[in-house]
Amino acid sequence: MLGVLRRPRWIAYLVLGVLFGVLTFNLGQWQWGRYEAKAERRDLITANYDAAPVPLGQVLPGPAAPLPHDDQWRRVTVTGTYAADDQHLVRNRPHGGVYGYEVLVPLLLADGSAVAVDRGWVPNAETATTLPDVPAPPTGEVTVTGWLRPSEPALGHQLPAGQLPSVHLASLGDATGLDLVQAYVVLQDEQPPAAQRPEPLDAPDVRLGSHLAYSLQWWLTVPLGVVLVLVMARQTARDESGTPAREGRPRKVRIWDEEDA
Repeated sequence: MLGVLRRPRWIAYLVLGVLFGVLTFNLGQWQWGRYEAKAERRDLITANYDAAPVPLGQVLPGPAAPLPHDDQWRRVTVTGTYAADDQHLVRNRPHGGVYGYEVLVPLLLADGSAVAVDRGWVPNAETATTLPDVPAPPTGEVTVTGWLRPSEPALGHQLPAGQLPSVHLASLGDATGLDLVQAYVVLQDEQPPAAQRPEPLDAPDVRLGSHLAYSLQWWLTVPLGVVLVLVMARQTARDESGTPAREGRPRKVRIWDEEDA
């Protein structure tokens, strides 16, 4: 078999087998990385989502303070007054398998800054050129309880006034002229409540998917290419030497078989 494997063609086969192993190993690593990222996200959400709420200022002491990674989905409370005239709708947001808008309304704070509050979801209007009816936020001072989320990336789409392609806080700040804190709040509750509010957003999905199983499957196939080449080389060496394949053990003849014969 070694003589077969020294031939250029079979060396090329071995190289392909090794390359196949490297490819499947890296695919397994990729799936494992996705599993680890989802597991880390699940652990973060599990730790923060149902925890007792803390004041917003405890997490974000000022408008310029960034949202720490470990405080994503932290439940907070904040008191202020809704700037209803600065309401913006975020387009193409799914909810229950249907696309509509998420409703962003800045909440004006006592220090002169504001925090964007995602009050929930409303369906599209009958036509793309008209906006849906949106329940008005409560007037006067209101205490909001909800979950902190970081700003989303800017998508760069040009939309009519009052609409955004994503929850990009810098774009909302530019459109309203407000000094927004560096995170927004997904509304859970507000006191006093509005007579009607947009539909609450779904809880975050913490399922891990099949990435762990996929990574194990890819890793199990790592030696497959080399093993296949070795089996083929062994069979080729036997064929060239004229050595017959090992025959199975002869079948034991039973007494009644001889009698039947």
